[in-house]
Amino acid sequence: MAAVATWIAPTLATPAFPQRGLVAFLLLVAFAPFVETLIMAAVLTVLVRFLSPTLAVMASAALWGIAHSLQAAAWGLIIWWPFVIFSTLYLVWRERSVMAAIGVVTATHALQNLYPALMIAFG
Repeated sequence: MAAVATWIAPTLATPAFPQRGLVAFLLLVAFAPFVETLIMAAVLTVLVRFLSPTLAVMASAALWGIAHSLQAAAWGLIIWWPFVIFSTLYLVWRERSVMAAIGVVTATHALQNLYPALMIAFG
């Protein structure tokens, strides 16, 4: 989605990552996915008390889109879809266990970030 957005609107602001090298890679592939998963799990736990699972997933993804838009407006639109997937994975795997859900979402998010992290860190 990011590649399509860049192709359609190449002048849109993109997020800035001041770190480079191994630190950037670890932040993007390990730290951010784990911390964001923990925050998402807490938010989804509250949302499903008041909303259907489908609406909770959409609300969670919208909140993550807004949060990511604070750094670069287009990024929020791009990030919305992966967070639909992450939120859905969390709710489905939570039925097995919260730890399994956190692990699956963190791993999926880490894989989502892998290629961009390589480009940012070492490109």
